[in-house]
Amino acid sequence: MSKLTDKEYLTQKQYKDSTNLDVRVAIHKRFSTNSYGWFNWVFDSFSALPENATILEIGCGTGELWKECESRIPKNWALTLTDISDGMLDAAWRNLIRIHRGIKFEKVDSQSIPYADKTFDAVIANYMLYHVADRKKAFAEIKRVLKDDGVLFSATAGANHLREMYEWVFRVSGGRHGQIALQFTLENGKEQLQEFFPRVELSRYPDSLQITDVDMLIAYVRSMASVELSEEEIQKLEQEWSKLLVKDGAIHISKDAGLFQALQ
Repeated sequence: MSKLTDKEYLTQKQYKDSTNLDVRVAIHKRFSTNSYGWFNWVFDSFSALPENATILEIGCGTGELWKECESRIPKNWALTLTDISDGMLDAAWRNLIRIHRGIKFEKVDSQSIPYADKTFDAVIANYMLYHVADRKKAFAEIKRVLKDDGVLFSATAGANHLREMYEWVFRVSGGRHGQIALQFTLENGKEQLQEFFPRVELSRYPDSLQITDVDMLIAYVRSMASVELSEEEIQKLEQEWSKLLVKDGAIHISKDAGLFQALQ
C-alpha cells in the first residue's frame, strides 16, 4: 500500500500533528505569485450556497480554509469539520475555537460517514481524496449525505504541480524519488466523479511559486511523505538551490491546482 493511502502512516506519522502540513502551507502563503490567495478563491465557489447552509468538510486538516476566510463565513452556516487524525482535529480546533461559530469537530473516515442521508448542502474535500484508499466508497458516502441539490467541492493537484521541485529531487536521489502518481488529480478526477455525480465542472487556479528562502524549501521536501532523501542528498539540493537563488534572485516552481464542483 502506498504511504499516501496508508491510514496508519497518515494518522501516526505524516499527519500525527500539524507540523508537516504547516510547513507546506507556509511556503505557499509566502511565495505564491497569485496575490488573491488560494483559500479566497476556493471560498468564492461557495457563493451560491444558501444562507443557512449545512456544510461538511472531510479531511479538514488545520482548518486553514476557515481561518483565512473567517470574515466571509455567513453567521447562519452550520459547519462540521472532520478528519481521521486526532492531531489535525486538535490543530483545527485551536485555530478556530476563537471565532465562536459553533463549529463541530469530529473524527470521521470519508469511507464511512456517520451522518444521515441528505444532511448537507455541501461537502468539501480540499486536497485529500488522493489519500482515500477506496474512493468509490467515499464518493458513494458523500453522495448519500448530500441533499438532492447538494454539491461536492473537491480540490486537488494536476500533473505539473511542483514539477521543477520533483525534477531536482529525482536528479539528486539518482531516480529513487520524483513526481508521485496521485490517484485523484485534475486530469483523472472528473471521470471518477462522473460515476456518482451527473454534472462535474473543473476550474483551475493560476499560480506559481517564486521562492527566496532555501531553508523553507528544504523543510518542504523533508515534510513530504513520498520523499526520503539522505543528508548528503539534502545538502546537494541546498547547494543547487542556493546557487540558483544567487543567479536568478528566486527559485521558480510551477503550481497546478484546481477545484471540481460535482452536483447531484
